[in-house]
Amino acid sequence: MTHAATIVFRDGKTAHIEVRPNELLMDAARRQGVQLPVDCREGVCATCRGVCESGKVELEYVDEEALTEAELAKGHILACQTRLKSDGTFYFDIDSTISSTSTKTYSATVSKVEKVSEAAALLELQLDDAAKALKFLPGQYARIQVPDTDQWRAYSFANASAQAGTLRFLIRLLPSGVMSDYLRERAKVGDKIQFEAPLGVFYLRKIERPLMMVAGGTGLSAFLAMLDSFVQKGGCSQPIHLSYGVNYEADLSELARLAEYKNQLPHFDYSIAVMHPSEQWQGQKGVVCDVFKPEFMKQPFDAYLCGPPGMIEATKTWLENAKVAEHQLFFEKFVSS
Repeated sequence: MTHAATIVFRDGKTAHIEVRPNELLMDAARRQGVQLPVDCREGVCATCRGVCESGKVELEYVDEEALTEAELAKGHILACQTRLKSDGTFYFDIDSTISSTSTKTYSATVSKVEKVSEAAALLELQLDDAAKALKFLPGQYARIQVPDTDQWRAYSFANASAQAGTLRFLIRLLPSGVMSDYLRERAKVGDKIQFEAPLGVFYLRKIERPLMMVAGGTGLSAFLAMLDSFVQKGGCSQPIHLSYGVNYEADLSELARLAEYKNQLPHFDYSIAVMHPSEQWQGQKGVVCDVFKPEFMKQPFDAYLCGPPGMIEATKTWLENAKVAEHQLFFEKFVSS
């Protein structure tokens, strides 16, 4: 039985390869044009070290000077000694250029443009060539060329996979911006769009403990993809809490979709904070940190943050100062353009 391996590099570029039964990860990668660094091939030099972030593997020989017991316990692997026992995701702390890996360019057609709030629009694309498989990890992003311009912009996928060739992106509408102007003024069904994917080192790792998700504005997009992936897989056994913060209540997007996820995922809940609400607003006023659930963080957890730099830094500071359990932190900062 073959297994699918996803290899993510430091610069966010990603390769998807097929691993044959009993084939070493190193050999499978090189057979498919992904040149992982290698030297001894004997499990001694650690040149090909990486981290298994999901999936089951078996390692043959690993010298104690190549990887310590603590590193092995944390999922570190040597590609030249690793055999897959399931599909898996692997991170290598090298740039993709070293491995001769590049992103692919895809062509798609606009199938839907919908304004979902005063501050955001949902762009839906249909791949022109459904046979040209596009694989990405929930949380990753694509670089989209704005039609009729030479400008490219990066947006997180808002769905878990390219099933049926459909892709969705939640995009902030700025007062003036090359993509914002396109979506407001001239976007229409049938437009042709080019994009590069997959990109990004912000994605779901192996789920072994509760998940704290923190979204600022259209940073929600990455979490829609993650929640979508749980629905596709039939659920998630770990508790999940999403804290979603915006400047104004008119900025709130995809609330019906969040409510639907709450119905579909028994262990999922979410809270909303609005920094500058109107007098009619009945919910929580303040920044996203104001709706964190301290009781949720009394046991070890993983924290995923996606949003503007200020929100990321404020959340990191809150976690550093609060009395919370041990946790891992993954984040994606973005600047709207």
